[in-house]
Amino acid sequence: MTLHPRWNKTTLIIGGTALWGLVLIGCMAANRSVVAPPFIAGAEFVGNNKCSECHSDITKNFSTATHNRIVLANASVGSTGCESCHGAGSLHVAIGGSKGTIVNPRRSPETCFQCHLDKRGQFSLPNSHPVLAGKISCADCHDVHEGNAIRGTGAALERMNDTCTRCHIAQKGPFAFEHNAIKEGGCVACHNPHGTVNQRMLVARDQNLCLRCHLESPVPGAASVGQLNANTILQTGHAHNSDIQRGACWSAACHEAMHGSNADNLFRR
Repeated sequence: MTLHPRWNKTTLIIGGTALWGLVLIGCMAANRSVVAPPFIAGAEFVGNNKCSECHSDITKNFSTATHNRIVLANASVGSTGCESCHGAGSLHVAIGGSKGTIVNPRRSPETCFQCHLDKRGQFSLPNSHPVLAGKISCADCHDVHEGNAIRGTGAALERMNDTCTRCHIAQKGPFAFEHNAIKEGGCVACHNPHGTVNQRMLVARDQNLCLRCHLESPVPGAASVGQLNANTILQTGHAHNSDIQRGACWSAACHEAMHGSNADNLFRR
């Protein structure tokens, strides 16, 4: 085979090696995100080291944080993870820490929505936590400066529930009879904390929520587990003529204590 003079064997080898190097670099950096930080007029980037001079209590564990993976393109001052969310910090440093010279994401969820676009939509749904109204912030539920931003994943499920029950005290327990959904899936097994179209931020409506899990044994009259559905419940007398016909297992004095009960293993009050 005759190669074109401009594309000799050496050129192809060097070019192929460079291309493979770019692929490797891309894979190595795949767990880092490049974003546009909040804009602060007249400010320049100073880097995390400058931030740590005053905020060492926050930055000391930032290397473990999920948000540490956020970096700024062409940053010439080292790691700039802090400024990815708080904006360029030179004015803040020069004035000695004035609040008006830096962005506080606790006061503006738009900072978080730069990356989490889907969450802005969820918070706009009819039933959601009042983040857009400024009554709570994303940082009230998420760890942004240390560890996993999503609390309570994996073996730390109890910690996630603790996040919810700091405000929802009545649902905390302990209960003599605990709802397995809370023990095994956590609060998010039934609720989407960012918002849904359903009341109480439920992930499904009415008895359909309960039937996502409660298919393990048929009620009297059902031929098989597969036949246990909303129609089977109504036709076989389970809560017949009750409010479940209008769609709620927890109404009509049936399973009202759905988070747990100290009196009844069927979660009646």
